[in-house]
Amino acid sequence: MAYEKYAGIIRPLLSEKRYHHSICVAKAAKELALQYGADSRKAEIAGILHDIMKDLPQQEQLARMELYGIRLTDVERAAPKLWHAMLGEAYLKNELKISDPEILSAVRYHTTGRQDMTLLDKILFIADFVSADRDYPGVENLRRAVRVSLEDAMMEGFSFTISELAQGRKPIHPDMIAAYNQTALLCEKNKIKD
Repeated sequence: MAYEKYAGIIRPLLSEKRYHHSICVAKAAKELALQYGADSRKAEIAGILHDIMKDLPQQEQLARMELYGIRLTDVERAAPKLWHAMLGEAYLKNELKISDPEILSAVRYHTTGRQDMTLLDKILFIADFVSADRDYPGVENLRRAVRVSLEDAMMEGFSFTISELAQGRKPIHPDMIAAYNQTALLCEKNKIKD
């Protein structure tokens, strides 16, 4: 299915701001895919669909997760901001009949990352941070980092999120900790090579 068709599908499900964000993430993901050698069509599709369930009320997200058999851990239950990623993957699979494991994984892990992320996982994770509509403090650091190295940008993204969660005394998803540690080790190994 073409990007334009998916853009039409998400339109009635999202607010104007979230729809604009999704378009910006799709564009950023496509650009990063071209830069880092991933499938730009898949990146654009993952980008346009990544927040498909984000604007649903929390009770509806919980009801749909139950319908799809998604079991939340204690950490996930305490972090409603993560629900749309898990639900998004299930919705793409069950309702839109998307079976591409790379697209499904990228949508599922765009909020937390995970150990052994695919290239598309990494691209969507970063595209969500650096898309043109983003203007939070520190976004320019991430935009500079991604021009140099995907892993450096990921470390910036993980550090930003982990710091924000820790300052708010919020739980940090184990997938993010695993992704952070693996990426940090990779960055250290690359420094030693240089």
